[in-house]
Amino acid sequence: MSTEVSRRKFLQGSIALSVIGGMASTNLFSNEEKKGKIKTTTKTNTTQARTVSTLCEMCVNKCALIARVENNIITKLDPNPLFPKSRNMLCARGNAGIQALYDPDRLKYPMIRVGEKGEGKFKRVSWDEAFEYIKEKTVKILDEEQDNRSSFMFCAGEGMAEHTFKTFYDGFGSSNWLNHSSICLQTVASAYGVTLGTYPQADLENAQYIIMAGANRAEAFVTPDTMDFVKKVKAKKNSAKLICVDPRFTNTAAKSDKWLAIKPGTDLAFVLALTYVTLTEELYNKTYVAENFNGFEEYSAMILKENYTPEWAEKITGIKAKEIYEIAREFMANAPKAIYYPGRRSTFSKNDFQLRRAMAIFQALGGGIDCKGGLVFGKQFKLKDHEEIIPMYDNAKARAVVMNNQHIGYDSCAIVSGGGSWISWRNNFLEETQPYKVRGMFCYKHNPMMNMPNTAKTAQMLKKMELVVCIDTMPSDTVMYADVVLPECTYLERTDPVKTFGGVEPAIAQRNKVIDPMYESKPVIEIMRALTNKISKPLFEITKKYDEEVQSEIASSSEKEVYEEFDLTKPFMFSQEQINEYTVSDYPDAAEKLKTQGVYYPKMDEYFKQLSENEFEYYPEAAKSYSVNGGKPVTPSKKVECNIESFTKKGIDSMPMWRDEYMYSIPKNQFRLMTGRHAQYTQTSTANNAMLKDLMYQNYLWINKHVAAEKNIAFGDIIEVSSKIGKTSLRAYPTEKIAPDNLFFIHGFGQESSELNWAYKNGGNDNAIIEDFMEPVYGAAAMHETNVEIRKV
Repeated sequence: MSTEVSRRKFLQGSIALSVIGGMASTNLFSNEEKKGKIKTTTKTNTTQARTVSTLCEMCVNKCALIARVENNIITKLDPNPLFPKSRNMLCARGNAGIQALYDPDRLKYPMIRVGEKGEGKFKRVSWDEAFEYIKEKTVKILDEEQDNRSSFMFCAGEGMAEHTFKTFYDGFGSSNWLNHSSICLQTVASAYGVTLGTYPQADLENAQYIIMAGANRAEAFVTPDTMDFVKKVKAKKNSAKLICVDPRFTNTAAKSDKWLAIKPGTDLAFVLALTYVTLTEELYNKTYVAENFNGFEEYSAMILKENYTPEWAEKITGIKAKEIYEIAREFMANAPKAIYYPGRRSTFSKNDFQLRRAMAIFQALGGGIDCKGGLVFGKQFKLKDHEEIIPMYDNAKARAVVMNNQHIGYDSCAIVSGGGSWISWRNNFLEETQPYKVRGMFCYKHNPMMNMPNTAKTAQMLKKMELVVCIDTMPSDTVMYADVVLPECTYLERTDPVKTFGGVEPAIAQRNKVIDPMYESKPVIEIMRALTNKISKPLFEITKKYDEEVQSEIASSSEKEVYEEFDLTKPFMFSQEQINEYTVSDYPDAAEKLKTQGVYYPKMDEYFKQLSENEFEYYPEAAKSYSVNGGKPVTPSKKVECNIESFTKKGIDSMPMWRDEYMYSIPKNQFRLMTGRHAQYTQTSTANNAMLKDLMYQNYLWINKHVAAEKNIAFGDIIEVSSKIGKTSLRAYPTEKIAPDNLFFIHGFGQESSELNWAYKNGGNDNAIIEDFMEPVYGAAAMHETNVEIRKV
């Protein structure tokens, strides 16, 4: 087997859909399409329809849905009530998945660049021509680099088919892999991982006290658990209390019991002060700490020695000392049903890794680990592993990193994780400090031009690459720099690898193909199957030429036998449907249920009940996985790790502590820039979705109302925001909900690809001005460390 409109009408799903007609062009889109000659359907009102259970891909949540198909056109998407994770909900983005399918601007056929990189000039080619071009370029590079497979870099964005693409990377033999983690949750996941053993979930439903710092669930990530959480807080269910800690007065702050306007980047001082109160007043769970902590004495002594008092923290954070005392006492009084929310966003500042460590330790002091109302690890149903092809190439070099005196890794961060550091890798590539040349790049469902700080440097990187292959559904800013474009079909046109979703109510879910792929687009597994059939043998010829071990093996056995170990086609021999059946074959009735219902978990027929019009029970309370490890962390020691002494060898503080360089400071006449998410947009991937434009047409610059008045800035004025590395422009939103020395705007706008008709130059691009500062432990992008200037245009 192989390796693993009007808002009301829009939300009701009664909308006209755009279906593109024929196309023929040497550029991205035909003249007919540019003139807007499209075919439309009426709203869904026929009885001749079929339905398919599948999964959404419009954000990371992967909600279950049921697609309605009429005359082979998807006319409506409804929530699937069977999935515990999505709980019969499909948000605005989920509904807008139809537009992702029928977007006039989507990629339709393979293309090869004919203009300069970045111009977006391509010629239409056949799939075989595209693969032949990739083969010739790849063979040339590997021959010149004597089979150093790591001369190619692979990168991918989040998605259920990322695993399929990574299988190609593994078989190819490169060591250079970059995913979205270092521009997303790297520091959060890693910090909780080394402290508690894993990145846990928050049982918001049963918590009685919640500190939500930085995270903005009420407007940035609207999912079923968000909706339940907001309703619970509003109704004061179980006397739940919400404390919001955020530089801005957000929608989450508006629904909280208390809003604390903290200075950006100073959360670590706040948590250390909470810990100081907890320790000095002996509010912590002494039994839990005695049984489940490593390094508690050292950590406690350090906190007291450094005198991290609330009075000390007040001067740094701007939060009153009396508030810190009160919150520490209230949190521990409600523990273990108290949560310091782990967060769901990218890195705030350079101290983010230590902040998350301090949050995890503070949470554990109350005993709220692996328990109802606290942080939970949850259960996960195991899937069968697939056979993988990961051959060893003698001449393939290790990851293209910089070697220094202390360690082998990036010179700008201490640890190189599996997902790498995008900024550090890119900068080292441009500065030519890597130990060998990386000359080619395969990019899947990823848009580094828009999602990584310092857009100008990313453009330089793409221009410098000799071969850039992009597999995508849309003509993104990154696609404009590609040499070869391979059009993937959208998620409604393919079956993806089955996935297990862990948690208190675990389940397995599957994305099923709803309609056949439109135009010449293909699922990534079919792209990989055809590509590997084209390049596998030629690449093996290069390996034969330079790999002495392979030469020796051929001499002692046969070339056919040796090739079997290097055959890139093997992981893609089976269809995705066949692979999925094998993956869940340990569960007798799972494969059929996943095909027909999209969701499976043992005893589903017995457990699942509809309680009311829109309320469902998935597991009885006694069967929910609130605790799976008896309240203990899942670190190797089964303890909360307060003091990790091995970190000191890498130049990392072994315990979370405050350093002077973390102090918040802004030069005169400048502002600290913050960015964030909007619930109806997913990073840069939905910026061209015409349906979602009705909910938020463009992003706006939040600026303090009094500062705006001083500068004669009114609502809607165009403001140029500039930093040391670039500038961008967007309209002003004067408000009292942000501090005088802060600015904020939503990420994902301001795209430069002229083939994105809705997104092109619409709003401001934050990464054009965010400097490439890094959190020093894992090299994650520090998004809130950039100071900017403004001027009215």
